Amino acid sequence: MAEKALIVGTGAGLSASLARLFKSEGMEVAIASRSPKKNADLADELGAANYRCDAADIDSVADLFTAVEADMGAPDIVVYNPSARVRGPVTELDPVAVRDAVLVTAYGAFLVAQQAAKRMEAKGSGTLMFTGASAGVKGYPNSSCFAIGKFGLRGLAQSLARELQPKNIHVAHFVIDGGIESANRPTPADNPDSLLNPDAIAESYLHVHRQHRSAWTWEIELRPWVEKF
Repeated sequence: MAEKALIVGTGAGLSASLARLFKSEGMEVAIASRSPKKNADLADELGAANYRCDAADIDSVADLFTAVEADMGAPDIVVYNPSARVRGPVTELDPVAVRDAVLVTAYGAFLVAQQAAKRMEAKGSGTLMFTGASAGVKGYPNSSCFAIGKFGLRGLAQSLARELQPKNIHVAHFVIDGGIESANRPTPADNPDSLLNPDAIAESYLHVHRQHRSAWTWEIELRPWVEKF
């Protein structure tokens, strides 16, 4: 039976690369975002189910998992990609905008993880993966909002790894340390490999998913070879 993958927070970058790779490996793929219309071409290309979901809304996340389960069964792999940020000096940030960003980056991850864990515990297996950033390991100036969200995301993943891995549920957090290449953000000709290739990142997600449970990774850092850290 084909594995089933759900990617929450799908767009044209890393999540699209994940969807294509999972599909090429014979998986059934479901994608979800706030605006399914923007993913219509990707869904058509892959024959993927395309859902609307506001990751920071309790009912929206619950409805997503109910719909996915009814349409294709409980997912074996769930990837959480959404994040939001507000940049600027702490004295000038809009508190409401910061709250909303943290809800997407960290609280939404909890909501998705809770729904996924219930189903994975019931069947005794699964993989739950979170897309993090270097901001979850070190806080940068004028990036307090992003640091709150990504530190929270990393803490959630670490806690869930300790809680769920003994139940045969693989939890992994990916520190993406650097910019990701895209059509709108091409790698500079004079600085090759300075941006992460999304297809290469996706290969690492697949590798982690397929690790033997006698040697699981809970966290992996990915960065260009020219990136300072």
